[in-house]
Amino acid sequence: MLTSISRPPLAGAVYSDESTGARLRALVALAALAPSGHNTQPWRFRIAGDTIELCADRTRALPVVDPHDRALVISCGAALGTLRAAIRADGHIAEIARLPDRRDPDLLARVRLGASHVPTRVDLARRDAIARRHTSRRAFETREVPATVLSTLQQLARSEGASLRQVTAFDEKHRVADLVAEGDRRQASDPAFRRELATWIHRNHSRARDGMPGSAFGLGNLTSVAFPWIIRTVDWGRRQAARDRRLALRSPVLLVLSTSRDTPHAWLRAGEALALLLLEATAAGLVASFLNQPIEVPRLRSSLARALSVSGAPQLLLRLGYAARTAPTPRRALDEMIAD
Repeated sequence: MLTSISRPPLAGAVYSDESTGARLRALVALAALAPSGHNTQPWRFRIAGDTIELCADRTRALPVVDPHDRALVISCGAALGTLRAAIRADGHIAEIARLPDRRDPDLLARVRLGASHVPTRVDLARRDAIARRHTSRRAFETREVPATVLSTLQQLARSEGASLRQVTAFDEKHRVADLVAEGDRRQASDPAFRRELATWIHRNHSRARDGMPGSAFGLGNLTSVAFPWIIRTVDWGRRQAARDRRLALRSPVLLVLSTSRDTPHAWLRAGEALALLLLEATAAGLVASFLNQPIEVPRLRSSLARALSVSGAPQLLLRLGYAARTAPTPRRALDEMIAD
């Protein structure tokens, strides 16, 4: 889901010559680099005084693949987690009120700069990883992910109220890979799913600042022009299933992020955990990508939980490993994401 863009400069740790508004805009610019399904960037921000409000932008929802906006809220949670990391590196603790107004379900969080905090090396490393983090669809190298890194990721997930299940055993990988392939076949056989996906795929060098360019799928400029039409009209499930099955089997580790409950609050926290996990992994030189098909297809979601003895609700399935860096996906202009 990647193309070449100019990303905003990193927020520094000192803003003594800037207004509070400019300071908060710089933090929002970093939050907006969070990952989202199909790179829809389904968030809006409001800045009022010393407060940032994070809101769901449901005009960017994916009603076919995500009919309950679960993934949308997780994506917004990833923006919130990224914002938290940026604030800590900026020298503050974020004060967060999650889902603060029952009358406004689109208002997901209010965030203020809280008490002063001396940034640690970990804080600064995560901040520096924000602009370097990207999703990679490439096959990963065969070298293993260090156990110390995996342990740190598990602890991070727990600290966010989530669980992280590692999948490295051969038989478990096969069970997960089979479910990923089945998810590909089921999704691609649905014309509505194909139409929705095609809407968010663009030719290379498109002016669109959201969605996925053909280069994200390894396509050249000419092929990328026809790619949305192919996605929309052809049942490509069998071919994609075989490819994704290989990716799952050959990845050093698969990770299932789950929560004890399956509510908007749990989805938001899962997104926050995701952001911190990805920043920690990026700081360690790793890349990740998503294989969420078994979670997006309702009948397969429970099968995934049973196959891995996961208690609670699986929210995300990732693969993690080492790969050459690829270009990031585009981002909308900051003014488009900040509401008046």
